[in-house]
Amino acid sequence: MYTYANILPGDPAPWFHQRSSSNPGFAFDTVAGRYIVLCFFASASHPQSEAAIAAVLKRPDLFDDHKASFFGATVDPSDEAEQRVADRYPGFRFFWDFDGTVSRLYGSIPTDARPGDDDVPARQLWFVLDPTMRVLRVFPFASDGSEIEAVLSYVSSLPPINRFSGIELQAPIIVLPNVFEPELCQKLMGLYEQNGGGESGFMREVDGKTVAVTDHSYKRRKDYEIEDKGVIAETRGRFVRRIVPEIRKVHQFTVTRMERYIIACYAAEEAAHFRAHRDNTTKGTAHRRFAVSVNLNDDFDGGEVSFPEYGSRSFKAPAGGAVIFSCSLLHAVSTVTQGRRYAFLPFLYDDAAARIREANNAFLGEGVGSYVAEA
Repeated sequence: MYTYANILPGDPAPWFHQRSSSNPGFAFDTVAGRYIVLCFFASASHPQSEAAIAAVLKRPDLFDDHKASFFGATVDPSDEAEQRVADRYPGFRFFWDFDGTVSRLYGSIPTDARPGDDDVPARQLWFVLDPTMRVLRVFPFASDGSEIEAVLSYVSSLPPINRFSGIELQAPIIVLPNVFEPELCQKLMGLYEQNGGGESGFMREVDGKTVAVTDHSYKRRKDYEIEDKGVIAETRGRFVRRIVPEIRKVHQFTVTRMERYIIACYAAEEAAHFRAHRDNTTKGTAHRRFAVSVNLNDDFDGGEVSFPEYGSRSFKAPAGGAVIFSCSLLHAVSTVTQGRRYAFLPFLYDDAAARIREANNAFLGEGVGSYVAEA
């Protein structure tokens, strides 16, 4: 008797990393913010699978990467070898799930199935996910293929993504003005202009290690790391007086630690931006609890922070004001189109998370500094 995972409407869709045509470790959680159709067709050689794929490829009006995207998952290596399916942008992507990682999570193949197993019974399924990556509907393949039109009709009938829940949602964030005084904002921007900034990368998990990566198509920004202990004390003092109490009030979480003291610059002349990401998805960043974005100026266009899981609205704090949010939230910074956005961008956590950070030193790649959780 085989056992399958049973994912139901209303459940959160499992996150995963899997190889695709364009990415050896595609992070599925980063595509939140639109409707997702995830189709487990087992093999494109099956007539029903071939019909399903052909039908969705005829709907670029629906799968446009704005309202909806299509992802297909195959467990048949010959689909790749014989080029039966291929990504098509925008809107259509395929996972090479030959190890069954994703198919087991979603109940398409048994939970105890292993790569290379012969005659594993596969359940061919469609999942429709909302922009927060919760399951809306599950459609098993029908013997006559009638579910194909049912899936397409259902997705076509879904409301605009900003009102997928019936009302326009507010991202669960805090916007807090008057964190830094104008004089402190000017002082920090002066430090950046005096010293300049260095290329700012981001963290990725590669072969079990957290490594720093630079990719201008994903992120473009320059940072200056504050070295002056007096300035560090000034910024920390404002956070202790103004940010920490607000987080305690809203989230019942007491911040005791602060990671990095940097002044970031998103410059229009570099088309600076940061694509949708989460701040705690590697071993080296798993300790991070809250991100804080303090704008030091507001005389720029673009550079706004958005939270795709909760709609397309973006946020621009006034000069000296902060946007505070959980590091688990998917967020992006839009391209700066005029001027320069200067921001102070630390991460906050507590003593328990500090112990996690220290324990994860073993998973840091070369060039990523280790950490000691001092009392």
